[in-house]
Amino acid sequence: MSKPSIVVMQGDQTGQELLDEALRVLDPAVIRYDLNFETFDLSLEHRRKTKNDVVREAAARLRETGLGIKAATITPGDPDDVGSPNALLRELIDGQVILRTGRRIPSVMPLAGVHAPIAVVRMAVDGAYNAKEWREGEGLDEMAYKTQKLSRRTCRAVAEFTFRYAQRNKAIVFGGPKYTVSPVYEGMFKEELDAASQRYPDVTYNPQLIDATYALLLETSGEALVIPTQNRDGDSMSDLVLKMFGTIAGAESIIFSFDEDFEVKVALTEAPHGTAPSLQGKNIANPMAMILAGAAILRYVKDDRATKASRAIYESTLEAVYDGIRTPDLAGQATTSEFTNEVIHRVKGKLEVWEALGD
Repeated sequence: MSKPSIVVMQGDQTGQELLDEALRVLDPAVIRYDLNFETFDLSLEHRRKTKNDVVREAAARLRETGLGIKAATITPGDPDDVGSPNALLRELIDGQVILRTGRRIPSVMPLAGVHAPIAVVRMAVDGAYNAKEWREGEGLDEMAYKTQKLSRRTCRAVAEFTFRYAQRNKAIVFGGPKYTVSPVYEGMFKEELDAASQRYPDVTYNPQLIDATYALLLETSGEALVIPTQNRDGDSMSDLVLKMFGTIAGAESIIFSFDEDFEVKVALTEAPHGTAPSLQGKNIANPMAMILAGAAILRYVKDDRATKASRAIYESTLEAVYDGIRTPDLAGQATTSEFTNEVIHRVKGKLEVWEALGD
């Protein structure tokens, strides 16, 4: 049987350093499962050199394998530069949904009242990030304009994924767009969420305007929530939710592309944080999110051995924090490599014990 192929997208600064840590955990000698890694250099320097052709090549291969893991990359500020590789990747693989789940990190105090997982289901395309912008006029009469689009297909993909995910995880669908201000544009998203609630009557649906969603999150009583959002709303919402559980480096991010039945066709995992240039070379950055991104991609390899390895990585990462092995962002003293070494040690031990105990 051929080994599953995972597209590995290298990045910049601390992003690349943390990807290297995650790949140490995914070594066959650790997880007892062989993978074929196909590497593409998405560093800013190489994207400039190839005029983004390397991004297109990585996306084409990702569409074939259906599995990928990506390091954080630099998006240059100059609009005439190579732009965001993330936006281009999402477009090329027809990425429609980004999933980020805040979960309680053992022994790390979350915001009061937050106990159960909170998943943010974000549109991966459309909205503010694909808007056309321009300015007209001069001086104080200068005006800035933008046009942005929202497709019903994207709205339906987000709504369908949201309710399926909530059904599997016994969670409440909570939140939604501010359709009262934008009944035509954002109202389309609200229509699809309402329709999905009819298709999944066993899922509790508590629609709220996006501003009320932010406010009510601070009063959550501990229920598992799934929050459907538009592109930019989800970007800020997911940062808030992850920080509510202690650190933005505490959970992975997954981009999904779907087939016509809204089944997962492509899964691309990454850390939700950026390249953290101030931490580069210091061996103190938290590798949790990137390690969990490695665990997450194993969930989409259709093999029980990969699923078992994924579970071992998730448990080992969280147990290490519980036992006090923490990087400085979680008030600990462990280095990046020390934390990874601890996770590797625990993964090996779990898989050895599980094999000894049998299925």
